[in-house]
Amino acid sequence: MNEINAIGPVGESGFVNKPQSTAAPQDGASFKETLSKYINDVNEMQEKAGTSIKKMVAGEITDVHQVMTSVEQANTAFNMMMELRNKVMEAYQEIMRIRL
Repeated sequence: MNEINAIGPVGESGFVNKPQSTAAPQDGASFKETLSKYINDVNEMQEKAGTSIKKMVAGEITDVHQVMTSVEQANTAFNMMMELRNKVMEAYQEIMRIRL
């Protein structure tokens, strides 16, 4: 019959990867920088859509398709940004509920 041996800790088995460092990567952008860039991009899209609408009302643009494309692109980006905000807030609230 086989011998019964003690089971070692999971971390020593080599199957679990331990994080190398908790610091932000040096070669990439931080979360703050990435989020700030995304917010600025969404803002630019919103401004571009507003400008397109003003030009269409003034008669400078006759292509409605171009205006609708820029408006929908800005709308989609804004909705995605709001969903990202909601997920970040949910994660923050979940962390705050953790009892120490």
